[in-house]
Amino acid sequence: MEHVQGIGGYFLRAQDPDGLGAWYRDCLGLETDEHGLWQPVAGPTVIATFESDTDYFGNRNQQTMLNFRVSDLDAMLAQLRERNAVVSDDVQEMDGVGRFAWVTDPEGNRIELWQPV
Repeated sequence: MEHVQGIGGYFLRAQDPDGLGAWYRDCLGLETDEHGLWQPVAGPTVIATFESDTDYFGNRNQQTMLNFRVSDLDAMLAQLRERNAVVSDDVQEMDGVGRFAWVTDPEGNRIELWQPV
């Protein structure tokens, strides 16, 4: 059986694609080339399913949620707040897994930030 080797891309609809791309670059430090290619730091990736009526993604119309690994969650949240990003005040910790927080991009997509243990 063939197996996938990793996430090959994540694609977002946007009213302002250039502006949304700039937000990901300026607020999250997501540096991509002219084709959108990004070289992430190697590490764990979680694939999880949720009940269709979950509120975990924020807006019920959002079908998926992007999760980014970060090395310092507190520093990332401070950086986002300095750029007036919409950051949740809620920070959660899961024993043996890490800490989590959420930001909403300018198009209304909720993004999870994860600092693994």
